[in-house]
Amino acid sequence: MTELKNVELELSRFRARLLFAGAMVLVCFGLIFARLAYLQVIRYDELSTRAENNRIAVVPIVPNRGLILDRNGVVLANNYSAYTLELTPSKIDDLDATIDELAQVVQISSYDRRRFKRLMDESKSFESLPIRTRLSDEEVARFSVQRYRFTGVDIKARLFRNYPLGEVGAHVIGYIGRINQAEKEKIDESEDAANYRGTDYIGKLGIEQSYERELHGITGFEEVETSAGGRAVRRLRSSPATPGNTVMLSIDIKLQALVEQLYGARRGALVAIDPKSGEVLAFVSKPTFDPNLFVEGIDVENWRSLNESPDKPLLNRALRGTYPPGSTFKPFMAIAALNSGKRGPNEAVLDNGIFMFGNHRFRSHGDGGLGMVDMHRSIVKSSNVYYYSLANEMGVDLMYSQLAPFGFGQITGIDIDGEVRGVLPSTEWKRKAYKKPEQQRWYAGETISLGIGQGYNNFTMLQVSHALATLASGGERHVPHLVREIRDVVTHERRPVGSEPVEPLDLKPEHVDVIKRAMYAVTQEGTSTRVFLGAKYQSGGKTGTAQAVGIRQNEKYNASKMAEYLRDHSLYVAFAPVDDPKIALAVIVENAGFGAQAAAPIARRVLDYWLTGTYPSEEDIIATQRGETGAPVGAPRVASEVPLPLPVAAVPSAGGTALPVSNPDPAASSPATPVPASQVAPVSTPPEAVR
Repeated sequence: MTELKNVELELSRFRARLLFAGAMVLVCFGLIFARLAYLQVIRYDELSTRAENNRIAVVPIVPNRGLILDRNGVVLANNYSAYTLELTPSKIDDLDATIDELAQVVQISSYDRRRFKRLMDESKSFESLPIRTRLSDEEVARFSVQRYRFTGVDIKARLFRNYPLGEVGAHVIGYIGRINQAEKEKIDESEDAANYRGTDYIGKLGIEQSYERELHGITGFEEVETSAGGRAVRRLRSSPATPGNTVMLSIDIKLQALVEQLYGARRGALVAIDPKSGEVLAFVSKPTFDPNLFVEGIDVENWRSLNESPDKPLLNRALRGTYPPGSTFKPFMAIAALNSGKRGPNEAVLDNGIFMFGNHRFRSHGDGGLGMVDMHRSIVKSSNVYYYSLANEMGVDLMYSQLAPFGFGQITGIDIDGEVRGVLPSTEWKRKAYKKPEQQRWYAGETISLGIGQGYNNFTMLQVSHALATLASGGERHVPHLVREIRDVVTHERRPVGSEPVEPLDLKPEHVDVIKRAMYAVTQEGTSTRVFLGAKYQSGGKTGTAQAVGIRQNEKYNASKMAEYLRDHSLYVAFAPVDDPKIALAVIVENAGFGAQAAAPIARRVLDYWLTGTYPSEEDIIATQRGETGAPVGAPRVASEVPLPLPVAAVPSAGGTALPVSNPDPAASSPATPVPASQVAPVSTPPEAVR
C-alpha cells in the first residue's frame, strides 16, 4: 500500500521549527544589542579612558635637583648632564645578544652588566634603563653610526649629581643614590608617590636626605600620542618640571675646609655654633669621604676601604660619636653647683692630689695637688679633687636635673637625621639600661668620676657645643640648625629657616659671670695660656683630657707604651668674645693626649678665622697637624684671599665634554668663592657597585 503524507502535520512542524529558529535569532541579536548597550552606555566612560590611555602615553619629566650652597653662596652640590646609553627591555627580543653586540661598539664592563641586571629586577620592563653612563663624545659618535642596528637602544642626556669640593663637608652635605626597594615601597605609600614618577635617585644622608622635599622639585609630564606599536607619534601637551629649591646652609665651607685640613690624618670632630641664633658654623667629622663615589654605586675596593678602615670615615663623629667630655665638663658642674646652692664661688676645697672614697683612690694632679682651691681656681687649674668632692655632695640625680636642661644626654633636634642621645646618667637611666638587678643599682662610688666628665658620661660634640652656647649666652637657648634659608627657584623668595624659640634657662647673671671669668682666665693663666698668646680678642675656654680606656689604680698613664687607639682624647671648648659671644665650639682630637696640645690649637685658629678674618700660614697648618703648635706661627693670611682647597675628586667623566646645565637659581650663579672648571678632576666609572 502506498503511504499518504500528512501535509498539514508537516507544515505545522515546519512552522514550529521556523518560529523557534526566528526566536533564537532574535534572542542572539538581543544579547548582542544588550552587550553593545552595556559597553557603549554603561561602561562608556571606563572604556573610553582605556582607549585614550592606549593611544596616549604620559611621560614624567624629572625635575633638576636643587642646589646646596654654603652661607656665602659657594656651591656644595649641583648637577651636570651627560650622555647615557639606554635600553628598553620590552622592545628587545634577545637582550643578552643585543648587549653583546653593543659591547663591540661601546665599552660595556661586567660592572655595567651587573648594574643593568639589578635595575631590571627593580624596574618595569617598559622603562628605559641605562647600560652605560657618562659616554664620551667619541662613544656617542660610534653608536650614532651603528644606531640603525639596535632596536630599543637609544642615547639620552641625564642629570647627574656632583659635589664639587669632594670630601669637604661630606658628612653635612650627604649624598644621593638610587632608590632601593624599601624606599620605593615607602614612597608608593606616601602622598608624594606621583611626584617621584620617573625619579631614580633620592637623598641618602645629611642635608640631601633631610631636605629631600625641598631639593627634589615637582615632576612635570608630557602627553604623547603613540602608535599601536607604542612608538611616539606626536606630543599633545606638556607641563614642565619645577626645579628643586636652593638650600643655603649656615656652614662657612672655607672654615669647614680649614678645620678638616688642620686635623690632617687625625680623627675627631668639631662643632661651632652661633650662640645668638643656633646656626651651625662648622660641623666637622674626620676622617671624611668623597660623596661622589656613592652617586652611581660605589665600587667594591672603595667600599671595603671605607667600611673596613679602623678610622671609620663613614661615621659622622660630630653627630653620632659619643665621648666622655673630661675636664671640659667642669664649668657645667660649677654652674650646676651655683644654681642648686650646693657650693658658692668662694668656698674652698683642699686639693692634695687625691680624693679617697672608702678604699678607692681617685687621682688628680700627681702627688702634690693644688692646695686650697675655690671655684675660680678649680676651673683655671682644672682641679679634679674639687669636682670629685662636688659630685659626691650633689649626687647623680641632682647633677642630672641641673645638667639635662643644657642638652647633655638629650636630642638637640638639629636638622639632619641620625643624631644619638649620648648618656647623662641617673639612677633611672641605669635601671632602664641594665637587665640584672645588681647592675641596675646605683653605687655611690660611681658618682665621683662623673664630676670630672668621666664614668658613664658620654656626649657628642654637638651636645657639648650646644651646652656651651647656652652657658655663654647666659641661658639663651636655640635649636642648632644647619640650614639658613630656602630659596624658591620660581618666585625667588628667600625663606629663612630658624629654630623654634626655646624657653631660656633661669641662670643668674652673677653665676654666669663667675664661670665666664674663670674660663677667660684659662686662656690667660691656665691650661691654654700658651695657645692664646697674642690673640686679638678675649675668649673663654677649657681644656679636657678624656680616657679612652680605664687604667688601674696603681698604674700610671704612659702614652708611649700604649697603642694609639687606647690613648687619651684631647678636648677643648671655647667661646668668644667673652662679653658678647658670637661663636661657641667644642673640639675633640681622638687619642691625641692633653687638650692644650692638640684640640686647643685647632680651636684658636677657628676663633682667629671667625673673629679676625685671618687664615693660618702653610707652616702653621703643617705644625698643627702634627700637634706641635701653641699660638699660630708664621705670617697669617687674609681669609678672604685664600682659595678653597682643591677637591680630591669632582665631576665624574669618561673623557668627553659633559652637557652644560643651566643654573636654576640666579642668586647662586655667582658664588662668593667659585671653583674654577680647570680644578675639577675627572673620575672614571667604578668597575663594581656595592649596595
